Amino acid sequence: MKKRLVFICGTMGVGKTTVSRSLQSNIENCVFLDGDWCFDFHPFTVTDETKQMILENISFLLRQFLNCSLCQTVLFCWVMHEQQIIDAILSALPVSDCNVFVFRLTCTQKDLRARLQKDIQAGKRTPDVIERSIARLPFYESVNAICIDTTDRTIEQITQEILTYLS
Repeated sequence: MKKRLVFICGTMGVGKTTVSRSLQSNIENCVFLDGDWCFDFHPFTVTDETKQMILENISFLLRQFLNCSLCQTVLFCWVMHEQQIIDAILSALPVSDCNVFVFRLTCTQKDLRARLQKDIQAGKRTPDVIERSIARLPFYESVNAICIDTTDRTIEQITQEILTYLS
């Protein structure tokens, strides 16, 4: 069986991490990497240097997982809002013997606002995240991916839909 490399992208608050965790618990020999873990920096500062560093960190970890015989499915989620980000990561990986899947999670602006507001109230995010996240929604439309609308759907429903593509 070929290994699977699964990218889950989408704007902040759309459900990438939650869906990825659910997928991981439904797939044997599966490892999960959230791109945010590769640059948990305070204050969060984006420069050419930090962009290069995070891409190298992500590529290194994904390569390690793909080279591990036990890992049959590698899940990766991040805010990849441009095709060139996905392409840069893939170009650094040994994917010739992998089935690569890219999923783009989306939802309505109303649903996204509600989800992010809930996170803000729980102290998980700052108030400025709502407008930043909504402003990025249009960028994802140009990403070459299977689109999954998460509006008014349970995590289980979304997980099952993605699993049908992976089978």
